[in-house]
Amino acid sequence: MSEKTIIESMQSYGLKKVIEYLDSDPDNNIPKIIDWVERFDRDGVVSRQMGTVKEVLGNTDSNWYKLVKSLYTDIDPDVRKKLFENFLINATIIGGKRQNKSREENNCNIPWAILMDPTSACNLHCTGCWAAEYGNKMNMDFDTLDSIITQGKKLGTYMYIYSGGEPLVRKDDIIKLCEKHDDCAFLAFTNSTLIDEKFADDMLRVKNFVPAISIEGFEEETDFRRGDGTYNAVVRAMELLKSKKLPFGISCCYTSKNTDVIGSEKYIDDMIAKGAKFAWFFTYMPVGSGAVTDLLATAPQREYMYHQIREFRKTKPIFTMDFWNDGEYVKGCIAGGRNYLHINANGDIEPCAFIHYSDTNIHENTLLQAYKNPLFMQYKENQPFNDNHLRPCPLLDNPGRLADMVEKSEAKSTDMESPEDVRELSAKCYNVAENWEPVANELWEESHGCSQCAGCQTK
Repeated sequence: MSEKTIIESMQSYGLKKVIEYLDSDPDNNIPKIIDWVERFDRDGVVSRQMGTVKEVLGNTDSNWYKLVKSLYTDIDPDVRKKLFENFLINATIIGGKRQNKSREENNCNIPWAILMDPTSACNLHCTGCWAAEYGNKMNMDFDTLDSIITQGKKLGTYMYIYSGGEPLVRKDDIIKLCEKHDDCAFLAFTNSTLIDEKFADDMLRVKNFVPAISIEGFEEETDFRRGDGTYNAVVRAMELLKSKKLPFGISCCYTSKNTDVIGSEKYIDDMIAKGAKFAWFFTYMPVGSGAVTDLLATAPQREYMYHQIREFRKTKPIFTMDFWNDGEYVKGCIAGGRNYLHINANGDIEPCAFIHYSDTNIHENTLLQAYKNPLFMQYKENQPFNDNHLRPCPLLDNPGRLADMVEKSEAKSTDMESPEDVRELSAKCYNVAENWEPVANELWEESHGCSQCAGCQTK
């Protein structure tokens, strides 16, 4: 099965032995594991993060140590071992080296992760979600999904994320892909209402699939966007996964209506108690010609999330990620294949889940051709879109930047129902971008000791 070279296989074998060593006595060996990772990471793929990780894991009272330790008390040992192997070894260390080599050889972006939609179908109809308008009109068959993964691995990508629609409409195919590509890590953004006993048992069997459950807050906030009864269905799914010692996280979209709840300590504590090991935060984007704009988070709300998530990282045993406000840690926008990309259910290869424009389709071109085509090369040549990485997005934070790239590359709207002019889409974000700019600049100056002048706000 594996496309690993002999050297990669030897490195993989050695790191697997390290994981077995860690399993033998996690209390004493968790701090030591970083030393072993550094020995194998001679190319510096993860070395920048290792110093901080070593420091926090060395403190047994830290929230990070408690989180890692919880993976040994709360998660099935075989599932934990497989995910460690596929995420840390294959997707990050070995895959990272192969990605670097592929970037050098092809002079284009190569992603760490590929986000793809098996289907546009969904069993819910959430307010502000573009997929709700498509229905069961688009699907990528098993062979197409399999081909994407096979192509991706050859270039170094071992992390695959499903979205939709509701990806678990296709859960049989998803499990088959987990079985066939058992060296990859798989995650799905899911409303979780289709998670049942059988699927949980399938997850236990394949061991390399993790759900990120979409939840908007407590019952009132979740049901407001997702429909009556959704919150209770989500809680039942969490209880089932926790009872079977299966890992899961949450995916939270903060809007003008729910930011105070999603960013609250009460909410994050409740999600930890329910078993969530990670939380991925997004801000609402007005994508789609009929998308409402009054759900866009305000500048004070986005600043609130900036502070809250950073505080949680110091105090809460849960791994948190903020798709926008964490731009400072990854040097801006990660889309366009720089770290990730999106393939919709029609096969259109898009720079981002929130950027519905494309010049390449997977049914007609390879992944590598897409990375070299004009739209993705526009991303490569223009990233970062702002030297203040708290303003990473070419749509939400830097009006006009996305429109320029789409027009120069002659990319087309991929909205199947109502193609959206990129200038009209950008116009929806002008006010929020204008309001966020001074706040972001002040935050950047506070944390980096420099102010943003007109001369350094764009590349």
